[in-house]
Amino acid sequence: MFNMAAGQEETGNDEKKKSFSGIPEAAFVDDVDAFVVRPENNSSVNFALARLDEQHGKYKFMELHLLAKRGKLKSQLPDMEHSQLMIQLLRKHQDSRNDIETQFLLSEQVFMKALVPPTDKVCLWLGANVMLEYTLDDAAALLSKNIETAKKNLGYVEHDLDFLRDQLTTTEVNMARVYNWDVKSRQAAKKSGTNQ
Repeated sequence: MFNMAAGQEETGNDEKKKSFSGIPEAAFVDDVDAFVVRPENNSSVNFALARLDEQHGKYKFMELHLLAKRGKLKSQLPDMEHSQLMIQLLRKHQDSRNDIETQFLLSEQVFMKALVPPTDKVCLWLGANVMLEYTLDDAAALLSKNIETAKKNLGYVEHDLDFLRDQLTTTEVNMARVYNWDVKSRQAAKKSGTNQ
């Protein structure tokens, strides 16, 4: 399996990290002759291309994983923000004697009217089929913290996706350079064989 921790730059500042999830950096192949004869390539162009293709496949897998993570975070943020707005509304009417008339989503595209009495507590879904009761202040603090964390994680995922696209491009260029080198080598070998 791909070593996810390799290639991560260790710094104290998050902005200077190359990858937050430990995506290894693809080295640009400047000298194809030296690259092909490396021991890990068994001095074989086909083996070198197979290794680059495997690396490319692993980067594509990581990209799919990060895209799914980004989609999940983007779908969770609006739900948390709507919950935060509802808590603000409940706080505003906490000392009122009148019920709040509101609508809630019963199922997809089906809304139901409800009368909500003034309250100082609310229940929040935490995930994994767990719901806990909080005071309005505690619920607002928890949601604010979760929204901030989700936005920060979304930034990390976006950064890693940009970094990953660069690694994919570098790997694709490396594959093209090795392939073209092989074609030129074969053509040169044919020419030298016919000239003799």
